[in-house]
Amino acid sequence: MHIMDIVQNSVRGKAHLVQVTIVEKGEDLIIHVEDDGTGMDAETLAKVTDPFFTSRTTRKVGLGIPLIKQNAEQTDGKLDLTSELGKGTILRAIFGRYHIDRPPMGDIPGTMAQLISGNSELDFVFSYEKDGETYRLDSREVKEILGDVDIRLPKVANFLKQMIDENLKEIKVEYN
Repeated sequence: MHIMDIVQNSVRGKAHLVQVTIVEKGEDLIIHVEDDGTGMDAETLAKVTDPFFTSRTTRKVGLGIPLIKQNAEQTDGKLDLTSELGKGTILRAIFGRYHIDRPPMGDIPGTMAQLISGNSELDFVFSYEKDGETYRLDSREVKEILGDVDIRLPKVANFLKQMIDENLKEIKVEYN
């Protein structure tokens, strides 16, 4: 759910390209989300880890970034966040890979399929690296192959989920 929440920030930030990378390396599990959206100024960037700060007008709290930061720190990890107005934002959360307090990964294939098919105006590059092996999916390539077939169709979302699942299993990724 952290990935879904962070990517929704990219959507609100008018990104065109969102890159989601998950890396299992040594003792670390790293979630890296990078976008080319509107970015944040230094004042906003300094406030985004405060749960009582949000740039939205529909509610008075913003929990996405504070929660991923808290969860990372609970596992002896950390959160790095950089942003530049007009250029985009990079979030990098490092979790203790084997720490007892690390939340479960959840449905990574379903999350990515939903993000890709539910935000058809965006391009996504998703990659998962584990023990020297990498799976990579670029939604621009998928859209090119689909041609006139709408990426928002439930059949396409199900296909994406199944394809991601099979490829992650191929590199022995465990989730859920």
